[in-house]
Amino acid sequence: MQGLHYKLLVIDIDGTLIGRNKTVSDGNRAALAKARERGIHVSLSTGRGINACLNFIDQLSLDGCHISFDGALVSNHSLNLEVYVRLIDKKVVRRMIEVADLHKLNLELYSTTRYFAKRESWSTSAHRDFFGIEPTILDFGGLWERERILKGGMVVTSPNEASRAKEFCDQLADEIHFSWVRTPHYPDIDFINIMSPGVSKGNALKALASHLGFDLGEVIAVGDGTNDISLLDAAGLAVAMGNAVDEVKAVADHVTLDVEDNGLAAAIETFLL
Repeated sequence: MQGLHYKLLVIDIDGTLIGRNKTVSDGNRAALAKARERGIHVSLSTGRGINACLNFIDQLSLDGCHISFDGALVSNHSLNLEVYVRLIDKKVVRRMIEVADLHKLNLELYSTTRYFAKRESWSTSAHRDFFGIEPTILDFGGLWERERILKGGMVVTSPNEASRAKEFCDQLADEIHFSWVRTPHYPDIDFINIMSPGVSKGNALKALASHLGFDLGEVIAVGDGTNDISLLDAAGLAVAMGNAVDEVKAVADHVTLDVEDNGLAAAIETFLL
């Protein structure tokens, strides 16, 4: 009976839906199927680009709208529908490229459908192996004029790189919003998501709920990373994974089990079934 007033379940992917083996467990798959049978709308909310989510959308038959690019896009891929989109200003994209070059950093840029990189790197290999996404390798000159850029990204693999990335973020702090996140698959690697100011999973959730006609009090959100904090803050019921960082657990109404112990399924069983 306890889940009757909830209508929308919004879930992060990495560290929430999937753990170290990169696949959806049987337990999570079954719990999500039961929730959908109960009429619960299920949406993904992730820092990934939408193309890196399609495998899970198809696997779980999650027709409908999803939050991607850390909140820069709310879309229904199957309908080619953009419900909410926040692009990085063209002049800011150009400035990002210049500052990244100055600090000798591998900046990556994302349109709704393409992933751009200047050169092959650890990150381009990880995108192929982990996300199944092939990079478009090219010079970034004029790219800001040719493409709608929703998100930038950097991967930090060493203390020296971290120091240079911090300088990049400090230099552009008034022009961009950024978050540093980690994933269970690469626990020693920092991923920096770079978006337009005001972009967050929380603001995207507000747009998604409004589009679907749901009150935020009718939303359950589940996540584990610092980029999920705004999502949990906006939802009627906030659930942190057992593997979540302390800052996420601090804003949650409930802490479920670890991702490796089907924490998502446990939360669904507790609040929706």
